[in-house]
Amino acid sequence: MTHPITVGVDGSPESLDAADWAAREARWRHAPLRLVHAWMLPPQTARTAQAPEVRKEWARKTLDDAEADLAARYPEVAVSSELVAETAVPALAAHGAGSQMLVLGSRGRGAMAGFLLGSIGLRVLGRATRPVVLVRHRSGQAHGAAGGDVVVGIQDPPGSAAPIEFAFATAAARGTGVRAVRAWALPPVFEYGPAYLRALDEAGGIGPGERKRLAEAVLLWREKYPQVPVTEHVELGNAAEVLLTSAAGAGLVVVGRYSHRPAVGPRLGHVAHALLHHAACPVAVVPHG
Repeated sequence: MTHPITVGVDGSPESLDAADWAAREARWRHAPLRLVHAWMLPPQTARTAQAPEVRKEWARKTLDDAEADLAARYPEVAVSSELVAETAVPALAAHGAGSQMLVLGSRGRGAMAGFLLGSIGLRVLGRATRPVVLVRHRSGQAHGAAGGDVVVGIQDPPGSAAPIEFAFATAAARGTGVRAVRAWALPPVFEYGPAYLRALDEAGGIGPGERKRLAEAVLLWREKYPQVPVTEHVELGNAAEVLLTSAAGAGLVVVGRYSHRPAVGPRLGHVAHALLHHAACPVAVVPHG
């Protein structure tokens, strides 16, 4: 049984754009699409909100309208919806765990909307065990083509293969290419020991060594997805800045997130934060390791 693509819908333009993006992705992947709305509010918010029965009725209509619209525009996709009597964070995290990916809407530029309001979005991303895709609101723009290549950041250690596999699978489903990007920085002077200098000399320098590491990282996926064109790019510089520049014109940018939970609260790396706030295309955050 094919796992669904799940999208959080709350009636906002951002979430409806995310639902449209998810429907197209489901069509390309021949996967079912599941719309989810968690209508319960935290106690501190519920006290001043509308009555529960009013919120539930509005949520049901919102889901029904979104489901009917997507089913009409994407008849080849099996669309279903689920109204969940929970708060957003645990509901979305739980439904995302059984999905190919969880899709959410984002206003971008640091201002998160809908499910991504303040700490809620961060907590969903921090709990997620499957890829989460953030789709920027694109009011008035057409949603038709797959767009440009899928850009993926190549990082260490080798256990970070999950983002690479997700990028290749997505590109294969869309019929586009993969742009594998690796940023590197000069190590501190104290790291230039005899062993490091010997390895550096054998590799022909830092730049060639980094290109070799990138090529090795994507080799398995090149072989598994021979139909996917691959461009490899290595650049000296800050990882977030290099990826943001490389993501210009991309259809999707993919970045990894260490799945080990910190002692206090969920966290994202600085690269993921930069992409979520500034990338013009959708961003996929893939947990690994």
